[in-house]
Amino acid sequence: MARFPLLAAALLAGAMSVSGFAAEDDVPNPKANPTPAPAPAPAPDSTTEGSVVSGGATIAYRAVAGTITVGATEEQDAQLGPDGKPLPDTEAALAAAASKDPKEAPPVARMFYVAYFKKDARSEDRPITFLYNGGPGSSTVWLHMGSFGPKHVVTSDDKHLPAAPYKLVNNAYSLLDVSDLVFIDMPGTGFGRLVGKDKEKAFWGVDEDAHAFARFIARFISKYNRWNSPKYLFGESYGTTRSSVVANILESDKSIDLNGVILLSQIFNFTSDIDGARGNPGVDLPFELALPTYAATAYYHHRLPNQPSALEPFLKEVEDFAMGEYAHALAQGTDLSASEKQAVAEKLHNYIGLPVNYLVKANLRVSGGGFEKNLQADEDITTGRLDTRFSGPTINPLSEEAEYDPQSSAISSAYVSLFNDYVRRELKYGVGQTYLPMADFGSSQWDFKHGANPINLNVSADLATAMKTNPRLKVMVNGGYYDLATPFYSALYEDKHLPIPESLTKNIEYEWYESGHMVYVRDESLRQLHDRVAAFIRSTEAGNK
Repeated sequence: MARFPLLAAALLAGAMSVSGFAAEDDVPNPKANPTPAPAPAPAPDSTTEGSVVSGGATIAYRAVAGTITVGATEEQDAQLGPDGKPLPDTEAALAAAASKDPKEAPPVARMFYVAYFKKDARSEDRPITFLYNGGPGSSTVWLHMGSFGPKHVVTSDDKHLPAAPYKLVNNAYSLLDVSDLVFIDMPGTGFGRLVGKDKEKAFWGVDEDAHAFARFIARFISKYNRWNSPKYLFGESYGTTRSSVVANILESDKSIDLNGVILLSQIFNFTSDIDGARGNPGVDLPFELALPTYAATAYYHHRLPNQPSALEPFLKEVEDFAMGEYAHALAQGTDLSASEKQAVAEKLHNYIGLPVNYLVKANLRVSGGGFEKNLQADEDITTGRLDTRFSGPTINPLSEEAEYDPQSSAISSAYVSLFNDYVRRELKYGVGQTYLPMADFGSSQWDFKHGANPINLNVSADLATAMKTNPRLKVMVNGGYYDLATPFYSALYEDKHLPIPESLTKNIEYEWYESGHMVYVRDESLRQLHDRVAAFIRSTEAGNK
């Protein structure tokens, strides 16, 4: 579950307070970058076997659950052996070994992963896909148990699940029919751990996190001899932010060409985040880009004065209004007359279902939380955020905005419970250990500084650079119509404004689903997602399309 509701405010606040340049330790200096001391001995990797029926075939696979340790800089990482321990023949390693205070040791991250390999397949003939959620701060339990792994959590579509026992089934839409899979937990989550001095600062930031993932991928393909395999990134939500940066690092810094980058519930430009848009006056783009999702949600819950006969033609009409008459009205600011405001409010009412008087009082600008709280307020019902098809009882009828996400509440227990059972019972890993679904940020904060942009986080240029560096790189964008955490129209807008030449626009394809942020919680959308991603991989695994 990529961007948790509890992180929304912190995420926006961090994005809006970004300043300065994120420096990178890229100059070799053994004294400044001593070899990191190893983390406490990790549990050994666990290898098991299984099979799943997907794509009409039975796939026998080998599953490996374990950890890979990475350093906080390129030099530190290079001084770690395959087992994560310092190499014995370096001066820095000897200095670290002589250290009497482990707390002063340079930081390292032990990153947990679960990899699924099709048995008896040649590595050069077998694509490999690296998958991760976002947050930032989330493990990858959600993609692992909901999307393409060999097991799938059964959900009841848009309803809150009953309490345990939950149901875990073989996943008929596992992506193992076309690719090996590696589910990676970000540093400080899952069974992974951070150790060393200033360990959180070393890994909890846009650039720090992306470099850790790039180092993990390089170490992984060395460990399992996958250098000549077709390679893909699959990120969800903030995982798409990460993918943009990681793709650029792999292409530009590590000479690792990717066959494809697959994005689910994309967010590149945090200026367009609808969660706290009213706190950023003068920037109206978030309201315009969220409007089609508001309309889809009102359509789903039958809150429109005149219910359209079909969703997608209705959304096209709303998109034209959002970027036309609505955008023009917002651009006028205080010059917009009362009569013009009233007229636009009435049109908004017909498109998104909220009362005209509320829209006028909101100055035509409705935040995500305000929409979730007020769409079904007459029944004291709050609409979901990650998936607006979900609804739940309103906690405080007098609050201005939604105070929780009914979708997150509906399914989180099932995902966390079943993974904890599955990883220990079937993957034979984690006995006696605690699995962290989310990073324990505590007093630490995520560092949103990135590159030379001193204002807001925007990683669009990273993906654009990766595509220009490797003009054969293909990108697949997936999104749900009912996602109010990362609205689908925002993703379309971002990608249509990538700084790439026209010749590369054909390298991007778009797929939309009648689902939310986690499109895979709806069985039909999961089937579509599998089929479309499988087709994308088949068409690009040879390096051309």
